[in-house]
Amino acid sequence: MSSSVALSSPSTPFLKPRNFINGRGTRIINPVTRSLSFNPIRFSSQKSNDLVSSSSNGVSSFCGPRSSSSSWSSIPSHVSSDRENYKKDFRIKATPVPESAGAGETAQEKSSGLMQTLQLGSLFGLWYLFNIYFNIYNKQTLKVFPYPVTITTFQFLVGTVFVLLMWTSNLYKRPKITTSQLVAILPLAVVHTMGNLFTNMSLGKVAVSFTHTIKAMEPFFSVVLSSMFLGEVPTLWVISSLIPIVGGVGLASMTEASFNWAGFWSAMASNVTFQSRNVLSKKFMVKKESSLDNITLFSIITIMSLFFLAPVALVMEGVKFTPAHLTSVGLNVKEVFTRALFAGLCFHAYQQVSYMILQRVSPVTHSVGNCVKRVVVIVTSVLFFRTPVSPINSLGTGIALAGVFLYSRVKGIKPKPKTT
Repeated sequence: MSSSVALSSPSTPFLKPRNFINGRGTRIINPVTRSLSFNPIRFSSQKSNDLVSSSSNGVSSFCGPRSSSSSWSSIPSHVSSDRENYKKDFRIKATPVPESAGAGETAQEKSSGLMQTLQLGSLFGLWYLFNIYFNIYNKQTLKVFPYPVTITTFQFLVGTVFVLLMWTSNLYKRPKITTSQLVAILPLAVVHTMGNLFTNMSLGKVAVSFTHTIKAMEPFFSVVLSSMFLGEVPTLWVISSLIPIVGGVGLASMTEASFNWAGFWSAMASNVTFQSRNVLSKKFMVKKESSLDNITLFSIITIMSLFFLAPVALVMEGVKFTPAHLTSVGLNVKEVFTRALFAGLCFHAYQQVSYMILQRVSPVTHSVGNCVKRVVVIVTSVLFFRTPVSPINSLGTGIALAGVFLYSRVKGIKPKPKTT
């Protein structure tokens, strides 16, 4: 039990020394006052250290003169008794404090920490779930409607509608964008558009599991581009982690049943463009756009991507995503539209949740979560689509993902400064 110590005493004993009456009725002088009273004759005949002695409780007390033999002079019994009575006037009281005084705050902190953990865990679960459904619905749509530019444009359209609803309903504050900010965001929007387009082109050509195995090489391109444009020198640990990534992707590619070069190079191009976006963000956006948070930045990029890609889709693929065209090629219009709509919603939702997680955790933790997400997507797509996977292919994929996990752990290690 915790306690607070309070000094209990009569009115003002320290301000005015008191005299005492002993048991025989004789008035005596306070022994403490008497020992402290100044006598020039006695003071001159004693050494300065003869007045002080240390009591057993660590508090110095003045006891009067000592004899020349350094032995303490005796004090009359009635004086000693009166001094004990004087001491009894001062006593220390321990005021008990209830144990629950600080327990409420501790319990509240524990409850708050538990809620934050549950929220973060829920966000990670939604991140993985949206990503799984996006890859499944997107692959199903691209198998029957092989127009990746149109599908990507439709996904940006769904995201744009979602952003506008979010701003108009005040679910998220609508930003005030300046012209200089739009100019700075422009290159990011271009590479973001190209990255998602190349990903859909790869998903339309090869299995989902193979596309994500190739995309496991993102750390390799991140290191190369950062060295070329930012002057960042990778540590030996980072370089070592890239070896299993490259080797694992190569091993998986050699034994992939759905392998074709169009799908392979599209996934590689997606890696390059997405990592270019990260490099551009570091190079141009750190100082200029510090006022924009990640979610707002992603929302603006989504709208800009729609305006970039819509004219390209019209020129390259024409107007194909219509009920008339889908019916003419023998497709179920409702089924295709429903899958494309769910893919678009999940596409925007998983990226939105990804940025929400990034605002709550460190980049290293987010990178580890992204590695786990890729494993979950590969496994679920193999099970859902019943993709044939050989043991060597599984081994290559596993090695590559292990390298990605290792990279996410060691990229934060700083080299020790050289001592001279």
